[in-house]
Amino acid sequence: MKDDQARREGKASADTKDPRRDRLKAALRENLKRRKSQARGRDDLGAASSERADASLDDAGGEKPGQ
Repeated sequence: MKDDQARREGKASADTKDPRRDRLKAALRENLKRRKSQARGRDDLGAASSERADASLDDAGGEKPGQ
């Protein structure tokens, strides 16, 4: 009988935590969406900067400095 009462009390306390648990779930979901969006934005920037494969990192164009 004590076990039944303990189970009911445990279930009642779990019910009171549901709104908190729901808020946490929603917050985690939104955080995940935001982080995925940010990662996609970083990927787009990386692809845009490497589009010109023929672009040289050297501004001199093959000339030696001072000439």
